[in-house]
Amino acid sequence: MKTLIATALILASSTTFASTASFTNDSCNATISGGIKITPTVIEFSKSKLPLYKIVDNERLYVNGVQVDLTDNQQSLLHDYSSGIRAAVPQVKSVALDAIDLANDGINLAFNELLGQDNTLSAEITSQLSEIRKEVDQGLTSDNDIYFDEDGFSGENFFNEDFEQRIESAIEKTVQNSIGSLMIAVGQQMLFSGGNMNDFESRMEDFGDKMESEMEFRGEQIKKSSEALCQSVVDIDALEDRLTNEIIVLKDFNLLTTTVLSKNTKDLM
Repeated sequence: MKTLIATALILASSTTFASTASFTNDSCNATISGGIKITPTVIEFSKSKLPLYKIVDNERLYVNGVQVDLTDNQQSLLHDYSSGIRAAVPQVKSVALDAIDLANDGINLAFNELLGQDNTLSAEITSQLSEIRKEVDQGLTSDNDIYFDEDGFSGENFFNEDFEQRIESAIEKTVQNSIGSLMIAVGQQMLFSGGNMNDFESRMEDFGDKMESEMEFRGEQIKKSSEALCQSVVDIDALEDRLTNEIIVLKDFNLLTTTVLSKNTKDLM
């Protein structure tokens, strides 16, 4: 039983969407040192809650409320930068939803094996994760205002530093409330094994290994999506650097920092 529960909890706690404000994966990490508010028409940048500048309709730049005259090259850079930020939002959403689905499927596989299909424990965990999934799905849309800073997405319970803990707590609380059912299930499984504890543990370990293998295979798809998101963030950082170098009034506004790990570096880790 320890293998089954541990595997399920690992799946929940090792999801790849820790925090967009401090995005990390095996290839790169990115840190945001300010705030960004994305509305359907405007992207606003701030530092310590104070406004810095904004981009309207991907085309117009305003600093201190005054529109900045731009050259054709600067105009092109501004458009690419703004468009890149907007394009990254659905990528974040996709990675997050896939990770939640993966955790939910892994948990259900574990407890369905132990308690049987249509058990109340799996149903309760699924219900809680579905609610979290709904918040992410509805919150990260182009129709909503999205704001995030160093602490994650402001005003929401997802993608901040407590997001993974929230998922883990939902699972752990449900398991604790159902410990009686789990113990009965263990007893039944042991009876089916003729009272042979070694046989029971071996069967549970085998199932845990198979489930973990399946989850890892599916997790590779999330990893690929995460790496694509990482590259998008790196591209946005490069555009920001070019923009602040080209436009003098933005020279002190560097909000995004990324570090890319080379393959050789990863091989040494």
